[in-house]
Amino acid sequence: MMPNSGARRRFSIAGALQLWFKLAVMLRLIELFNSVQGEGSHAGLPCSFVRLATCNLRCVYCDTPHSFGDGEPHDVSTIVERVAALGSKHVCVTGGEPMLQREGCISLMTALLERGHTVLLETHGAVSLEGVPDAVVRIMDVKTPDGLGFDANSTKFKRIHFDYTNLERLKPHDEVKFVLMGRRDYEWARAFVAEHRLMGRVRHVLFSPSFHDLPAKDLVDWILEDRLPVRLNLQTHKYIWGPDVQGV
Repeated sequence: MMPNSGARRRFSIAGALQLWFKLAVMLRLIELFNSVQGEGSHAGLPCSFVRLATCNLRCVYCDTPHSFGDGEPHDVSTIVERVAALGSKHVCVTGGEPMLQREGCISLMTALLERGHTVLLETHGAVSLEGVPDAVVRIMDVKTPDGLGFDANSTKFKRIHFDYTNLERLKPHDEVKFVLMGRRDYEWARAFVAEHRLMGRVRHVLFSPSFHDLPAKDLVDWILEDRLPVRLNLQTHKYIWGPDVQGV
């Protein structure tokens, strides 16, 4: 039996209200700009960046301290339209830590996917990724001991650096990244990859030298010596525009 017109109208109104509430959610935005993706398997592709405000970690090498602020309030609909005006298929939602604004961040990513974008989420993985749409590419930047300035065995490091339940939320198209400050970080990351069998769980495992702390050549030598099937990750944008330029 076909539903009557009244039922169809009620369904249509309910769907419209649901969409309106999703797009009306507010986010605190630091900046929105167009560039090329500088890292990971999408490096070199034109990409719009949506940088959300606040972060709960303080990395020694942090290159985006301007994201620690409050940002400016924007609704999801406005951000989606601004992204559309930039014209890039790929969109990277980043921070700070974008998942600290969970409801809005998930609404934003969902709306971008519905517009046909390829959505990348840059996250440190220390907060839950529950609710992130399956189609989103999670680029999980696991923080290392030296990266946070802690001993690897310290209680505080183990408590704050990572939410281990996120390992079960990884999808085959996701990427896991480690920014390494030196040999100790490299050995820690190598052990983490082996213990959690990351090579068979995600598309790429990325080892990235901290730009000011670890020469890329040294990292390459270690990777080759150990025959690790990881991908060297260089921050291309820093070589193009310099390490201290924002909005690129």
